[in-house]
Amino acid sequence: MAHLVESMAYVGDVPWHQLGHALPAHQPIEVWADKAGMNWQILDSPVCFMTERAGALGSIKTFSDQKVLYRSDTQEALSVVSDRYQVVQPLEVLEFYRDLTEQSGFELETAGVLKGGKKFWALARTGQTTALKGKDVSNGYILLATACDGTLATTAQFTSIRVVCNNTLAIALRNGSTSAGVVKVPHSTRFDAEKVKQQLGISVRAWDEHMYEMKQLSQRKVTQQEAAAYFDAVFNNTSLSIAEQDDSIIQFYRNVANEAQNAATNKTEPNGRAMSKVMDMFNGQGRGAELSSAQGTAYGLLCSITEFVDHERRAMSNDHRLDSAWFGTGAAMKQRGLEQALRMVV
Repeated sequence: MAHLVESMAYVGDVPWHQLGHALPAHQPIEVWADKAGMNWQILDSPVCFMTERAGALGSIKTFSDQKVLYRSDTQEALSVVSDRYQVVQPLEVLEFYRDLTEQSGFELETAGVLKGGKKFWALARTGQTTALKGKDVSNGYILLATACDGTLATTAQFTSIRVVCNNTLAIALRNGSTSAGVVKVPHSTRFDAEKVKQQLGISVRAWDEHMYEMKQLSQRKVTQQEAAAYFDAVFNNTSLSIAEQDDSIIQFYRNVANEAQNAATNKTEPNGRAMSKVMDMFNGQGRGAELSSAQGTAYGLLCSITEFVDHERRAMSNDHRLDSAWFGTGAAMKQRGLEQALRMVV
């Protein structure tokens, strides 16, 4: 089986995805570049094609509107992009954190390369930490990731990790403010690290607002019927968006709860099995489900979704699960879970 993770390094405990090579703490950027496999460059070459007009072998011509991106170390092609495409180099992702780690107390914890160099990232702990009731601790992180195959804009994202279960959750606040949680730079624009940091507002505001929302969720008790309706909405009603503000959403949950609970056992695969699994996790089988912050609360519902995506959801391998949980369908599912949970405390 082909693996998505080509190379990766981490410090501290083994990450939730169980991938990578251990490093001692407080390593310089240059060591991270070497051990995480990010000490190469993305180069480009014109797209060429062969005609048959000039004899049997034809002639080679170039297509000026596009270029091929390839690795400097292996010469392997990565993608074909527009000639206006702005490349972000692997080392630029690590350099983003240099002043943050040297002057602001941040610490790199994981970095690596996915899909043969088409996608790469680095994750640093900010030093922010908060405990909900029952000593349910979450730590703050910033994830910077990019891709050169058209699948991901260069994205800087505040992320929280729940210590008891290593669940990851992108911090996207209810007010939708991009400056509070995430900055995306399309590849039609040059990546400016300092500007991105200013837009993110590397500060406590986004973290404080996020943890305030998590505290609200931990104080919102839910019934089994509401839990069934919540999981039904997350797994099956993907059209609901955070922009929809229905004043009667709580009543809606109550009205459809009986129907959703009865239907949950009859869902076609894979949702039926998945919904049954997350319900069991919510009812005590999940990591940290017994903590007072999660037991029988909207926060417990959200934690069940994040744990399912990060640890339990079917995947070809752990690196496929990592790619999905951070950048793919798993990340989208966690976002739906957050949106639906926050609806319960409006």
